[in-house]
Amino acid sequence: MQIQHGRLAVLAPDVAGCEQLLNSAALDFLAELFENFEATRQQLLAARSARQLRLNAGELPDFLPQTAYLRAAHWKVGAIPGDLLDRRVEITGPVERKMIINALNSGAKVFMADFEDSTAQAWRNLIEGQLNLSDAVRGTISFRGPEKHYQLNTKVATLMVRPRGWHLPEAHVRFDGVPASGALFDFGLFLFHNAQEQLARGTGPYFYLPKLESHLEARLWNSVIDHAEHALGLPHGSVKCTVLIETILAAFEMDEILYELRDHIVGLNCGRWDYIFSYIRAFQNDATRVLPERAQVTMAQGFLRAYSQLLIQTCHRRGAFAMGGMAAQIPIKNDAAANEAALGKVRADKLREASNGHDGTWVAHPALVPLAQAIFDEHMPGPNQLDKLRSEVRVSAANLLEPQTGSITALGLHNNVNVSLQYLAAWLGGLGCVPIHNLMEDAATAEISRAQLWHWHRHAAKLDDGSLLDRARIEAVLQSEHALISGGANPLKLPQGDLDAALKMLHELVFSAQFPSFLTLGAYQALIEREAA
Repeated sequence: MQIQHGRLAVLAPDVAGCEQLLNSAALDFLAELFENFEATRQQLLAARSARQLRLNAGELPDFLPQTAYLRAAHWKVGAIPGDLLDRRVEITGPVERKMIINALNSGAKVFMADFEDSTAQAWRNLIEGQLNLSDAVRGTISFRGPEKHYQLNTKVATLMVRPRGWHLPEAHVRFDGVPASGALFDFGLFLFHNAQEQLARGTGPYFYLPKLESHLEARLWNSVIDHAEHALGLPHGSVKCTVLIETILAAFEMDEILYELRDHIVGLNCGRWDYIFSYIRAFQNDATRVLPERAQVTMAQGFLRAYSQLLIQTCHRRGAFAMGGMAAQIPIKNDAAANEAALGKVRADKLREASNGHDGTWVAHPALVPLAQAIFDEHMPGPNQLDKLRSEVRVSAANLLEPQTGSITALGLHNNVNVSLQYLAAWLGGLGCVPIHNLMEDAATAEISRAQLWHWHRHAAKLDDGSLLDRARIEAVLQSEHALISGGANPLKLPQGDLDAALKMLHELVFSAQFPSFLTLGAYQALIEREAA
């Protein structure tokens, strides 16, 4: 399809319902967002790049001296809507039709529909996702599979939507000839078509905002939201958001982020997987901050423990919710012992969160909702724990930067390669969220795996047996894992062409002279080229 609408152009594959979604009024609204906010977005992305150069040169993050007055002052965020007061279990997933229905019916308090980490951003996925969510808002969404008809229960989870981060473009939509912001496209299109309907139904337009790295990026979101509310005739403050603290730089500015969005924000979330990735990305040149294998990087020690404790304290002081992180485990149907061991890890993780004072938590699979809810029901009898101020917590900049100890095993090396290959191949095939080794892998978890491989190679890390992780060793594992999957260890039934392309892409991600900032940027370009072929 081709649409020229003033300064805005759409050049994209034909998808049923697209012209209805991108009607003239919707395009006018999107064009307003691009005109008013794209220049600032680009400035902030340039500031990110400049900051990374300073980090590469040895600068360490710290709390901002110029906003010390704000951190010391007494203030709180705005009122929280009734249907967000109890968020003890939230489920996340892509914007695929059947998965939306299952998530809304899961018994969780909130469903976060994700256009970012768990959705491969092919045009069809994005457009169909918007149409699916529009039906979900109106209660008309259904899906007929080969053996079952899916439709909504009478009682469903409250819907929240995660648009893409500031760094991701939407190549099919151009404003003044330049690819538009994926974040503004996702946010604007959903809000335009659904905000009034949601308010009429007694809920509201609620969002999760990802990948922020500074309070200035939160300020941009606040400006976007204020403008959108005014343009669409929405009451001020009706758009509510939760910000994912999933970059280590944002952890030093949590008070400031809450303040910038104070009329709209209801909480912060410990986005642990992206946070681990961001630690590696921020300190890519620092050999003293090489992390152990992924399975050994836990919330119980070092920088992760410090940031989760500070997040709870900061949020509750400001009257905002402190949401816990994702349990990526999925049920293991053919091995009772392994399944119980996996569930034991989930129980321990959720018990830690509830005991520490989190107001809720995330799960990736409906089967984990009752387990997580039981733990929060026991340890959080009220709707939240805003009264748990954690005033005894003392977190310094050094605590937020403290590396974790552990080892790198041959199994950990092979697992990182295997997960990266399977995930990249799945993403190229249009899937952004797939089960691998009994974990639900999305872009955030895959980012850890590939980033660790780069970091280990860059800083000549050693396995626990003393052998060097040099290029030859990693090359051999890349080839052996590719051969293993190609030879039949391929439960996702990934096409050979996608596996071959994933191997090439992973090779570039691991051995690039400069750290590739996001795997989804290169993978997105590959999707665009496939759509154009």
